[in-house]
Amino acid sequence: MWLETNRLIIRSIQRGDEIIFSGMSQDGSLSQVGFDANCSEWINDWIEEALKLTNNDNPRENYIPCTVILKETEEVIGSVGSTYYEDVDKVGICYFIGTPFRKKGYMTEAINAYVQFFFKQYSESEIIATILDANTPSWKVAEKSGFNLIEKKMYKDIDDEKEELYRFYVIRGQELSLIHISEPTRLRRIS
Repeated sequence: MWLETNRLIIRSIQRGDEIIFSGMSQDGSLSQVGFDANCSEWINDWIEEALKLTNNDNPRENYIPCTVILKETEEVIGSVGSTYYEDVDKVGICYFIGTPFRKKGYMTEAINAYVQFFFKQYSESEIIATILDANTPSWKVAEKSGFNLIEKKMYKDIDDEKEELYRFYVIRGQELSLIHISEPTRLRRIS
């Protein structure tokens, strides 16, 4: 998969990305998405699984991570993709961005491009987002990307130790025409 926006490239994950993601996690800012400071101990197994799941190309199998690259510098700056929530039988969006690249609109741009791709690629009518209520920057990005808050409730995600307050968002394929996307997205599928 290959998507281009004005400032970004979003492509299928590949070997080597895990090293960059592990480096991003060292400041502790990615622990809420599962990349803790010790992820270098298990990241090689993760990349092998991620490559397999990407090759299978089934968003209901588990997850499909993609890599976000800043065009100008060719730096890997984060990830966007899909994840399957077995407990609610829904496909959700997942994303993260390295600390130096936050508050610049990159993740909103990446999510907008990915959501367009998602609805063209898969037979899904909606994609959800589950975000800790305390993670204000993340849910603000979801809202800027056109996701609609449907409820706030106590929830225990698969990797959570305890129930916490989460925000649940949704965007439906038919709502895409209502989302303002400032830059055109070029979609290319790379096999």
